[in-house]
Amino acid sequence: MDVEIIFKIAAVGILTAIVGQILKQTGKDEISTLATLAGLIIVLIMVLNLLGDLFTTLKTLFNF
Repeated sequence: MDVEIIFKIAAVGILTAIVGQILKQTGKDEISTLATLAGLIIVLIMVLNLLGDLFTTLKTLFNF
């Protein structure tokens, strides 16, 4: 596993937190919640892709 994926996940988290705080300060709480949810979904998709790669690697390793 590369360290790059950890940095990508951290970057998405930081950007989501910044956008969320800016939107909350401007009084757009609903949009802030949606932006936070979008960031979470992006990170979950990244993790699911990694898990798919892991299972593919395990499958080829054990010849299933």
